[in-house]
Amino acid sequence: MPRFDLPLDELRQYAPTVTEPADFDEFWRDTLAEATTRPALLDIRPEATHLRLVDSWDVTFAGFAGDPVRAWYTRPAGVDTPLATVVEYAGYGRGRGLPHERLTWPVAGYAHLLMDNRGQAGQYGVGDTRDPHGAAGGPWPVTWGILRPHDYYYRRLITDAVRAVEVARALPGVDPTRIVAAGNSQGGGLALAVAGLVDDLAALLATAPFLCHVQRAVELTDASPYGEIAHYLAAHREAEEAVRHTLSYVDGVTFARRAAAPAHFGIGLRDTVCPPSTGFAAYNQYGAGRSDPPAREMHTYPFNGHEGGEAVHVRRQLRWLATVLSG
Repeated sequence: MPRFDLPLDELRQYAPTVTEPADFDEFWRDTLAEATTRPALLDIRPEATHLRLVDSWDVTFAGFAGDPVRAWYTRPAGVDTPLATVVEYAGYGRGRGLPHERLTWPVAGYAHLLMDNRGQAGQYGVGDTRDPHGAAGGPWPVTWGILRPHDYYYRRLITDAVRAVEVARALPGVDPTRIVAAGNSQGGGLALAVAGLVDDLAALLATAPFLCHVQRAVELTDASPYGEIAHYLAAHREAEEAVRHTLSYVDGVTFARRAAAPAHFGIGLRDTVCPPSTGFAAYNQYGAGRSDPPAREMHTYPFNGHEGGEAVHVRRQLRWLATVLSG
């Protein structure tokens, strides 16, 4: 598909005002405070993968409301020293899959924690985490509980994502001072939210981030997941104000303004799933709420859509992260 969003010179300057609720910080402070009243790590047990170069463990931790959330913890075999750790979040409709599916980070010498997405598995991948909380909304995860911020699905998932960082720091063989949040698409949006909520991350890797400048995204594309919000509003014509209010509590631009970690972004300029301007809205305001904004860089792929730079971009992430963590 040809480019449908703003040209690159305008994207580089695109920093729109995004509605920020007056109680945004209080909302998330209270949400996370409730979650941290419980121990994070619930269970960890070795997983037989029949791989010789890495070791894996099946991890269960307490997420939102203490709900059990599953994850895979994988690290280079035979390495006992504490390692920098990449906490990775999966895309929309995906679960954690199987432990041998994502080996880039442990093969590169990092420990790796891959969080399951509660209630999402089955559309694109396998998962093992239920979402036991029912609330009014449409049939898709992005619309579950969308009429009230406290009921919204992404309040739960973002809380899980923050708790994953906490549990990573408690795992054996992890250097707790070198935690990296990473993800593509929905995973990129979750990583960005974590960067805005956790002050002492070592780095952020966010590619084609979802949930950024959500109001524009819903108006610009019919592709899922944003199209699922539009479909919901097409049937619930009087719900728009409530939906917009709820979405303002999970917008990646607002999280980005609060972030302190060095950041590496990637965006395909023909991305109709997470339109380029929405990711640039977060990138251009990343760390803007800080007195000393962190370093950041953006890589764009003019002829690519939601797949972005794929292996080329991962190579750039590997090079950048090695430099950041060695500094």
